Amino acid sequence: MKIHTVLLHQAFASKDEPGGTRHYELGQRLVAEGQQFTVITSDISYSTGKRLVPQRAFVTEGWEDGIRILRTYTFSSPNRSYSARILSFFSFMATSILVGFRAGRPDVVMGTTPPIFQAVSAWLLSVLRRRPFLLEVRDLWPEFAIDIGLLKNPVLIGIARWVESFLYRHADHLLVNSPAYRDYLINKGIDPGKITFIANGVDPEMFDPLERALDFRRQNGVEDKFVVTYAGALGMANNIDLLLEAAVKIGGRSDIHILIVGDGKERERLEAILTQRGLKNVTFTGAYPKSQMHLVLAASDACVAILRNIKMFRTTYPNKVFDYMAAGRPTILAIDGVIREVVEAANGGIFVQPGNAALLAAAITDLADQPELARTMGLNARRYVVQHFDRNVHAREFTELISRVASASPAR
Repeated sequence: MKIHTVLLHQAFASKDEPGGTRHYELGQRLVAEGQQFTVITSDISYSTGKRLVPQRAFVTEGWEDGIRILRTYTFSSPNRSYSARILSFFSFMATSILVGFRAGRPDVVMGTTPPIFQAVSAWLLSVLRRRPFLLEVRDLWPEFAIDIGLLKNPVLIGIARWVESFLYRHADHLLVNSPAYRDYLINKGIDPGKITFIANGVDPEMFDPLERALDFRRQNGVEDKFVVTYAGALGMANNIDLLLEAAVKIGGRSDIHILIVGDGKERERLEAILTQRGLKNVTFTGAYPKSQMHLVLAASDACVAILRNIKMFRTTYPNKVFDYMAAGRPTILAIDGVIREVVEAANGGIFVQPGNAALLAAAITDLADQPELARTMGLNARRYVVQHFDRNVHAREFTELISRVASASPAR
């Protein structure tokens, strides 16, 4: 049977856009198995805030590697404030439901969270189309928002937790990308048989651990440096301030340079700090699409993964770490929890206590002083991720999950 899956995902990114491409890669393989995969997404890049279509229209249709992509109008504000982001979420919540009726009849409606608003839209579309609802939990919202101080109002927290619980109970099946999320859901009273774990991972074929990307190094003026790269979002949760503090502490090492590759709400403020502190050993490069990330990481000698030091972040599997590992680069990991277990099991990097700039700086200088150790750790990481976190394997598991949800869940 040819199954048609419709995914509602405001932050969907293809290989030619910056951002996580998990859904693009899974959908690409689903199509290769003869299935249909339609994505309803925003016409605004979640990473850069820029409009992705030349003309403002309610919906724009396109195809990439067999995936049908419907981009719907979403409110955008140049200042990207928190209130503007909320308006953006609500506008996509409304327009994605309307576009859902133009996507053709689905066999499975898939929602993903965060943001939670689009998951509500996916649930409602599944009810209106009388089809099973698959909910993917990529982060534990609202717990993350509460822990970082983004959500403080007790009434709003109560509403958010009610919506979270409602979605978990009304989903026909739940997909999680971290083993800790599965434990979290079970502790919430969700039937373990209703939960499938398919880890975050990577397509190893996208990266060559022997590549050096000398042109990229020259373009950024770091051809003779030990290059340490952070690649990812520049938001409240990412704690790039700590990396800048570490850069201050290693400022006397002219042989070390830090590249911050990405975009986000905090970028302007962070670049202002760079100027104020007079840091010459840090460069903000902007965001790169996934199709070019192999060059970014090949130009690096080590990579940094960092989040704010809060308890809930110990549950997450950050995409970037798996990219670093597949590229054969050691990870300097300022995140505790389940991802630490992966890096340490691989002997693929150095863990430093989250929130400690001195230890982060020391880890960077230690690897710069031992380049052979850095290379060995990188190759260890590559071997481990190929064995345990290959997205081709995950894609087969995803295809099987879609078939199970489509066949086992009765129409509403």
